[in-house]
Amino acid sequence: MKTDGITYLTDVSLITCIVTAGRADQVILAAQGMGTPGAIVFHAHGLGPRERHGLLGIAIDAEKEVVSLLVAADYQDAVLEAIYYAANLDVPGAGMIYATPVEKVATYIPRQMLEQGKVL
Repeated sequence: MKTDGITYLTDVSLITCIVTAGRADQVILAAQGMGTPGAIVFHAHGLGPRERHGLLGIAIDAEKEVVSLLVAADYQDAVLEAIYYAANLDVPGAGMIYATPVEKVATYIPRQMLEQGKVL
């Protein structure tokens, strides 16, 4: 949909994956392998059940990496599953992943990509 020079995308999902520090590369490689064009990675501090019971019962501040990526809603499940297994999220304490529907995204997309259907 094109309005006033702004390209709006709908039917988009935001996949967010939280992993221990140093593991974001695995998430990004899995997403790129599924055709996801890019990702945003930022560092965070997390506190979960394992961190609360650290040495001598003192809380341990755990370093995390948060990876966010936009994907077409049709491919959300496939990308989420690929990331889940690539990041070994089936292991306790490895992290978590979730998807959120996005109502609208506004961005610049070259006309050639729109015509070829190569958007998200």
